[in-house]
Amino acid sequence: MQAISIQLPTIETDHYVEVDVTVNGERRQYKYRVEVFRWEDWSRPPENRALAIKRMIEAYDKKWQLLQIGSPTESTVPLMFKRVG
Repeated sequence: MQAISIQLPTIETDHYVEVDVTVNGERRQYKYRVEVFRWEDWSRPPENRALAIKRMIEAYDKKWQLLQIGSPTESTVPLMFKRVG
């Protein structure tokens, strides 16, 4: 099994979640962060939003790896990152 689903309360911007998992008696810790980006801060007309997301990811702290792109709204897009370093 490579994925599990855990229901979390609403996470505010700049907060992260730590998950402790025990696999075959070995404890592991994982850190996740959800950031909500505003389109107006990253999009340059007539650029499409995919290019804006690409810039968001490229500019993000390299200690965090993109894990998931959430459902965008007209004004924002949430991105989930996993700590890798």
